[in-house]
Amino acid sequence: MRPSGLAARQDDPSMRRTIADSWRRAELAGLTPATAFDGLRYGAVDTASALVVAAAPVLDNLNERLTGTGFTTLLVDRDGRVARRWSSDDRAIAAFDGLGVDAGASLLEERIGTNAPGTVLETRGSVMVNADEHFAEPLRAVSCYGHPIVHPVTRRIEGVLDVSALMTTVNPLVPPLVAGVVTEIEQRLLDGSRVSERRLLGAFQAAAHRRRPVVALHGDTLICNQAATDLLSATDIALLRILAADLPSTGGPRVPLTLESGERVEVRGLPVESVRDGVVLQIERVRGGCRPDGSSGSAGTGARLDAPPSVAPVLVSGPPGSGRTTQARSAARSTPITVLTATSALLDGPAEWARRLDALVRARQGVVCVEGVDLLPADLLALVAAHAAAGHAPQLVLTSGPAETLEGPVAALAATCIDRRELAPLAARTAELPELVAAMIDDLGAGAGRAPGESVHLGPGVLRLLSAHDWPGNLRELRAVLEHAVRRRRRGAITVDDLPESHRVPGASRALSPMERAERDAVVAALRDAGGNKVQAARALGISRTTLYAKMRTLRVTVD
Repeated sequence: MRPSGLAARQDDPSMRRTIADSWRRAELAGLTPATAFDGLRYGAVDTASALVVAAAPVLDNLNERLTGTGFTTLLVDRDGRVARRWSSDDRAIAAFDGLGVDAGASLLEERIGTNAPGTVLETRGSVMVNADEHFAEPLRAVSCYGHPIVHPVTRRIEGVLDVSALMTTVNPLVPPLVAGVVTEIEQRLLDGSRVSERRLLGAFQAAAHRRRPVVALHGDTLICNQAATDLLSATDIALLRILAADLPSTGGPRVPLTLESGERVEVRGLPVESVRDGVVLQIERVRGGCRPDGSSGSAGTGARLDAPPSVAPVLVSGPPGSGRTTQARSAARSTPITVLTATSALLDGPAEWARRLDALVRARQGVVCVEGVDLLPADLLALVAAHAAAGHAPQLVLTSGPAETLEGPVAALAATCIDRRELAPLAARTAELPELVAAMIDDLGAGAGRAPGESVHLGPGVLRLLSAHDWPGNLRELRAVLEHAVRRRRRGAITVDDLPESHRVPGASRALSPMERAERDAVVAALRDAGGNKVQAARALGISRTTLYAKMRTLRVTVD
């Protein structure tokens, strides 16, 4: 058994680079070998997905060939969840049951550390993980080989095929076997895609009309006739993708919709036989339909008349509780602001959220704040990005987690925001603490309706004590602490006894000295300026990367 620390492993010549990099990512995610598997979570699996349907007969054949060999096969979807597990070996079945690795289990590397399926999804390449190369200690009785399943058309990873065994190393015959099976699955994905596309095209052609706009949607596939191309903008298409899920797909009642041009239309959904989530949309112009401002829309092309002035989006990023919403309202100045949250998209449903955004966009007034843009589902994110790209009122103010944590489409959207306001965690803003505390106490006193003579302030030593805390809840936590103290102290100086018990002593770890706090601020600033890149931050600080990691641990610096 190797030592548990990553530093020892970096000096171990037997550790392969792929595994060492994965271990590093796991430790930076805050995982430890002894407790990483405690984070095993479960989610719903789509048993009718294209991946599961395409893989089923191929895996049935593979499993028949593996009967009696002691091997276990796992089919994992693109979200890291186990979609299917098979084994004919009683020991293997008992082992995986004991681990809880069954349908729905999430094997993402960020959750449980180095493992074949999770690391494949992280690296987009095949990965072999021998027993004690697993990050989580409970997995070290198993050796695994994972191979990505890539859709031949979209080039997107659809999932991972993993073959595992209760062995110390992976059998050298496993990789070529798995690669061949994956090729068969990918071919079936391609064949299924072709069938779906042919059926979608057939339904589109049957519904198409030379003068009536018609759109067909299925996954990433979009088919439009010329009338639809002339009428619809990118924002309109993004909205149709979201609303398509709620449109009656049986030729039912038409749904009214106002396009970005201001023209009013009605949309009707038609089914596509044997194509799951496929829909053909017929779009009818409403006679006399006009813009919200009363002017007529373009009769034939949907051309934009009197386009409003360009308005650039603003990004406010930072950890939760750091004052993102307050900063967003400040960015709006005196302009009326409407807030849409990612939480409401979850509670009310994507379609309702999209309709609310659509109504605000059509009004072309004020400021729209999208809270938690990095938590939005892909379809809603595309809709927000489409409006941001249009550059018209209402102005968008987006809030998100720390900028260095943004990835993929969210990072691309953030890059379009020229005005970016990065909020540091409260622990890095100790110099601002007196001003923040004074403002919060004044606000809390005013909210409680206190008389002028009932003012309170921090007593000696209390501010120094508060400065020693890490404040994981940032401004939200600070306000809760002060609210507790103000309720206990009607007037005069707030003492240590007025604070919640959890905040009457320095944080769980020792308080940093003034020199350490200054050093911590420098590390945080370097990481922020480098966009979270540890190599660049270490270079800017004039220290080695290993030294930077050590200082991050000592000074309690984390990258969320």
